[in-house]
Amino acid sequence: MSIILGIDVGGSGIKGAPVDLETGEFTADRLRIPTPEKSTPKNVARVMAQIIEHFSDDIGDAPIGLTIPAPVVHGVVPFIANLHKSWTGIHAEKFLQDALGRSFTLVNDADAAGLAEVHFGAAKGHPGLVILTTLGTGIGSAIIHRGVLIPNAELGHLELDGHDAETRAASSIKDKEGLSYAEWAVRLQRYYSHVEMLFSPDLFVVGGGVSKDADQFMHLLKLRTPIVPAVMRNKAGIVGAALAARDAIEHPDMLDTTVNPEATDPAV
Repeated sequence: MSIILGIDVGGSGIKGAPVDLETGEFTADRLRIPTPEKSTPKNVARVMAQIIEHFSDDIGDAPIGLTIPAPVVHGVVPFIANLHKSWTGIHAEKFLQDALGRSFTLVNDADAAGLAEVHFGAAKGHPGLVILTTLGTGIGSAIIHRGVLIPNAELGHLELDGHDAETRAASSIKDKEGLSYAEWAVRLQRYYSHVEMLFSPDLFVVGGGVSKDADQFMHLLKLRTPIVPAVMRNKAGIVGAALAARDAIEHPDMLDTTVNPEATDPAV
């Protein structure tokens, strides 16, 4: 199965495109629809239905990959920040399957970006341990070893000098505090040195919108680990979601999570 629909759900927009997983390229132009102001699972599902219908001729009955800005533990969303709080605790894969009649694989947005970079981007074919970080509003992260994702790493929330790391080193903090790239690089140095000490990675990949300015700050970092900018940019979420869906077909989840039914009603 080489063509799978990837959908990337963000706080402001929901984007989708069919992906040729032999090449990592879209087989049709991306469709973007604004995220509903009240971004409950039901409202988001309605937008997803429009995207699925738009690409129905391209994807047939193939499973669908979906990124969301939250951890996903065996289909369950334990907590969420950038969508409606009614996502918290629901078995989102089952809800979407019941609501839309399709098979879904959900994946954290940073994990999806990491998969995309390892398969088609800056870390393509890398045989070792790759850590991707997305520097944006916060710091997202993905850990991939020999092409296999270790999901739901929250390395933006490591404690550094008594602070949540992303409250000191995220790109949004640079902008908020008016830091120069050189000043911000001091904070990034502290962050990446700490991650390097904990994990001894073979490669860092830096994503997020600020990665386009990598030549302004990356050369200022003194690390043992090679560090490179991401290259998939705004394709990463969609491509990574499609990759996650294919992986779920090839390697079905052998674990199940007991869901608290009181915490899973997405009727809000």
